[in-house]
Amino acid sequence: MRFQRTVWAGLLALALGASDAAAQRFGKGPGPADSGGYGYPPFGSGFGFDLPLFLPPPAPDEGDDPPPRRRSVHRPPAGDARPPARMPKPVRDDVPPRRAVPLKAAPVAPPPRPPRTPLPLALPARARPPGGEIRYLEGEVLVETLDGTPPDAIAATARRHRLVEVEATRIDLLGATVRLWRIPDARKAAAVIAELATEGALARIQPHYLFRTADASPPPPAIPQYALAKMKVAAAPAQAGGAFVRVAVIDTAVDETHPDLKGAVEARFDGLSAKIVSRDHGTAMAGGIAADGRLRGVDPRAKLLSARAFDSDGASGALGSTLSILKCLDWAVAARARIVNMSFAGPDDPVLRDALAAAARRGVVLVSAAGNLGPKAAPQFPGADAHVIAATATDSQDRRFVGANVGAYIAVSAPGVDVMLPAPGGGYALETGTSVSSALVAGVIALMMEGKPDLTPDDVRARLVASAHPLGARVEFGAGLVDAEGAASR
Repeated sequence: MRFQRTVWAGLLALALGASDAAAQRFGKGPGPADSGGYGYPPFGSGFGFDLPLFLPPPAPDEGDDPPPRRRSVHRPPAGDARPPARMPKPVRDDVPPRRAVPLKAAPVAPPPRPPRTPLPLALPARARPPGGEIRYLEGEVLVETLDGTPPDAIAATARRHRLVEVEATRIDLLGATVRLWRIPDARKAAAVIAELATEGALARIQPHYLFRTADASPPPPAIPQYALAKMKVAAAPAQAGGAFVRVAVIDTAVDETHPDLKGAVEARFDGLSAKIVSRDHGTAMAGGIAADGRLRGVDPRAKLLSARAFDSDGASGALGSTLSILKCLDWAVAARARIVNMSFAGPDDPVLRDALAAAARRGVVLVSAAGNLGPKAAPQFPGADAHVIAATATDSQDRRFVGANVGAYIAVSAPGVDVMLPAPGGGYALETGTSVSSALVAGVIALMMEGKPDLTPDDVRARLVASAHPLGARVEFGAGLVDAEGAASR
């Protein structure tokens, strides 16, 4: 024991007497005032043992980069409490020392952002490009803004995307304003819809769709009138004292001077605000519902609300648009229409779909043509909408009109081939198409609601379907031929 104390004392004396520099590294002994502080001389390995555990690590000289510091964890073997010997690190003059790295988790780089692309079709409620649909106006888009949206934000959005506002219409059924924006340059409507998809001021962006009245060219030969007899209209129970029913006709303008339609139109609305070119289609549909003269409609007691959303396109039929139809539907509901006849067909239109649902929630019965694009065509709207009663056309032999659409959305059938109806200027014409069937079904519903004004849209559909006479496959004829007597008696 005395020998060990002697050895340690000698080593300590040797270390303390080495030099001022050594003393300076060892402790706060003699040396310059700016000495680096505690350290140890590099002598431990020469004696075959590491530094004593009580000696602190050396401090770097001022102005020099600190030597690399690495933290290592040594775990002794099981049952051995002695710390392992620290091995000296080799010194390489050709490698510059690395600065110490803070001991914390290395940052994880975020994944690269994907390139910005137009919104997919999976977001129809926000922005819906036309996809494969072609029935829309290429130089325009429709946008919807909610109440409370700052006008400055709306105007700034239009300016930012180089668009010109043509008109803005408040649609009470939607609780929003629908705006028609014109594209003044060569950009496609689909591209502009994709651009607008990220704008927070807009609740909906979509094409400005086109719809066509669902009539077909009438054949030249005159055929005796058969429609009312087929539907057993004369046998329907008379509703003496029953309240008249308002039926809105969203169509072309109506010739109110026709002898068979005098006094039938209670009110009128123009959703186009342009010169009237044609009254043909609207006059025929109004006559099918409520004519009272040389020709008789299904329910002459009905009061018509004429809503002009269509006019001649210079070719065949008449054209209307999303906005003109929306304005007319909104007006019709505000004017207390119980039934809305829509003798037209076109694409699936999101904003129109929402307006139809709102009208149905208010108790309005919606009737529409099944479409005249043939049995292989896709479903046509608004007939294919779940809130609408779609009518298809049959002839005097109860055969399906060859040009009619087919599908599970068809509710019932009604005459629609070579049906004599009023024409502008006091005349009459044979009309063919599912447009005619829609108008006749609307007239039957008016008969039903005169005696039972509390019928809901679901009640009306159920009664029509339950009383119809089956004619064949449901995808072609729906529940079958409408029976006015049976539907009004239930």
